[in-house]
Amino acid sequence: MTPFIKKKDIKNDWYIVNAENLVVGRLAAYISKVLRGKNKSTFNPNQDNGDFVIVTNVEKIKLSGKKFENKKYYKHTGYPGGIKEITPYELKKRNRSHDVLKFAVKRMLPGGPLAKKQLSKLKMYYGEKHPHSSQNPVEINFSKLNKKNKI
Repeated sequence: MTPFIKKKDIKNDWYIVNAENLVVGRLAAYISKVLRGKNKSTFNPNQDNGDFVIVTNVEKIKLSGKKFENKKYYKHTGYPGGIKEITPYELKKRNRSHDVLKFAVKRMLPGGPLAKKQLSKLKMYYGEKHPHSSQNPVEINFSKLNKKNKI
């Protein structure tokens, strides 16, 4: 029999990651795994038992190769001919470099209301300061997990 965890027994932890010089795709894969709760033994695909993730220094995140200029994000307005595209370079010029990481994490989560709830547990900040110090977040040194994580 598969053990299911009750909603009152779910404990959400807080983690903090410094994104300075980290590769977007590798960091997004790790963050999406933590947000879904796949790093816990109590993982259940239809429950939100993931943890909170705080990402600092989002403006210093890196893309490998020529993705900074060549990668395109598309969205459609719903009207004929309403497809819009934007590159990470244009996002950085508009001071929205946190959207690069948010798009990557959002697209690694499954679609639906549960994914929106899990994505709301991702907190991103420019610089080192964040208002979540009272939650006592555990620092994850992501660049030391694998030498390819850092550029």
